[in-house]
Amino acid sequence: MRRTIDRLGIVRILLVQVMVLLALAGAVVRWVNWSSEVAWQEFLSASRPALAGASSRPQPPPQQQPQPPVQTVKSKAACPKKA
Repeated sequence: MRRTIDRLGIVRILLVQVMVLLALAGAVVRWVNWSSEVAWQEFLSASRPALAGASSRPQPPPQQQPQPPVQTVKSKAACPKKA
């Protein structure tokens, strides 16, 4: 019985493995590029109001006036002090 190494078979297997590896690497690179573009667009859209000069505090709509307090405070010390 003669044992020989099928060198052509080894080359074929290595070629298929390299092709699969390149395809997976290309898919990963494409996905990372896509996800970073989406994240960048989300970042830009979130930062646009701050760049446009919008204040950090929300302002009440102009048609609504601030309401007076429901109950006024009678004394400065609302709670009794504990020793």
